[in-house]
Amino acid sequence: MKLVIAATGASGTIYLQRLLEQIDCAAHEVHLVMSAYADKVAKQELDNFRIPESVSRHSDNDMNVPFVSGSARFEAMVIVPCSMATLGRIASGSSDSVLLRAADVFLKERRKLILVPRETPWNLIHARNVVTLLEAGAVVLPAIPSFYSRPNSVTAVVDTVVWRILDQIGLSNPSAYRWGMK
Repeated sequence: MKLVIAATGASGTIYLQRLLEQIDCAAHEVHLVMSAYADKVAKQELDNFRIPESVSRHSDNDMNVPFVSGSARFEAMVIVPCSMATLGRIASGSSDSVLLRAADVFLKERRKLILVPRETPWNLIHARNVVTLLEAGAVVLPAIPSFYSRPNSVTAVVDTVVWRILDQIGLSNPSAYRWGMK
């Protein structure tokens, strides 16, 4: 599977870290784009943010990457965490960075685009932008954990969201808690 993973400057780098840890990055072609603010937030939130060696890292201002063209075949793009500013720019059709152009391409090509906002509460502009993206075919998966699995650590709480992201991508995780199964 060919994936684009992106991150913005919203709080929640731990979701990105856990997603990268739970995807077999050696078995899948994974490309990573982080905004400048995402890098800053990662340094602030995590002592040791790690990117697997097999992940291809790209600058957010170098449009010479394959996934900004509709002719390149990628299955899914996940933006985690996704700031409401980025969500709004995608909803407006702005494409002035690699991250925004890639999201625009995934929407126009009807490929899976998953946005994981962590912001709360929302204002009416946020809600309208979310509706616009849902109507355009994006999946909006707010970073809202579940507690069915009785998580006993921050990492376990984060994983309840990451498992949902993996489900949306179409990658299985045998550790994922399934309702009604013990």
